[in-house]
Amino acid sequence: MKTTLLAVLAATTLAAGTAQADKIIFAHGANPGNPRYVAANDWADLYAKCTGGKTTVQVAPSATMGDDVEMLTSTIGGVINVTANSQGPVAQIVPEVGLLGLPFLFKDLPTAWKVEDGPVGKMLDERAQKHGLKILGFWDNGLRNISTLKKLVPEPADLNGMKIRTPPDQMTIDIFKALGAAPAPLAFSELPTALQSGVFDGQENPLINIYTSKIYEITKFITMTGHKYESTPVVAGLAWWQGLDQKSKDCALSATAEAGKIQREMSLKADAEVRPKMEAAGVKFVDADHAAYVKATAPVYEKYAKQYPKIVAALEKAAGLK
Repeated sequence: MKTTLLAVLAATTLAAGTAQADKIIFAHGANPGNPRYVAANDWADLYAKCTGGKTTVQVAPSATMGDDVEMLTSTIGGVINVTANSQGPVAQIVPEVGLLGLPFLFKDLPTAWKVEDGPVGKMLDERAQKHGLKILGFWDNGLRNISTLKKLVPEPADLNGMKIRTPPDQMTIDIFKALGAAPAPLAFSELPTALQSGVFDGQENPLINIYTSKIYEITKFITMTGHKYESTPVVAGLAWWQGLDQKSKDCALSATAEAGKIQREMSLKADAEVRPKMEAAGVKFVDADHAAYVKATAPVYEKYAKQYPKIVAALEKAAGLK
């Protein structure tokens, strides 16, 4: 992100006043075709209509306002008003959000959504507000699978020593260390270049992200592990949020929920729709040995259960594990 751009936007934000400014910025890192990209545009339309046209929304897609971490910093600072962000970067600020990515916690996407929309989601929002963020809701970022440059990895032992790119998320790093890989974080926007140059042997993402970013053109081997779930937290700057009148707050929440329904439905259908397209392009798929992966990542679950017993217990109960 260019300093000059931030300076101009910051000056504009200050000049416009606080929460009742005529224009707000909604930023995200997704590319056209991704459910997050579509939902962000829907959010902008819904919010503008709900506020009676008094507020317009400038959508800044494709990491034009910086990577996820930079967007969060700008949101807390008031340069950006809302961002549809990623679980890992948000967890750097609000560690408890990362617990949604416990290995093999959710059996399917609808289960994850039910948990996020319930008491657990409220608990995470309370913690986020202590760090300058307001969670408006959770969109989806899918169950994650592994794509690699040279081979399939159906057994955990197949990952031994492999350099795997992860998001900046300690949970994901811990999972891949437990699997015997050599994980390292990198911003998603930098991933294609890093893979092409051989810095990494592979990466992990939901199929829709692998497809819309064209990573499948580089990593021709995909192992369906479903090793963890990722949400897309839609977060606002707390200072901006607190300055809104109740009508505008309701509009922000309803826009997040309504756009989220579309986004989640797109995410749910994505795997079935994009897998045949990637197979036609020469990508090879294999199902992972689920039991072996669960066993290998059990220590990760135990680590976080000790560190955050209250929230992990709530997650387990809500997810139907206990």
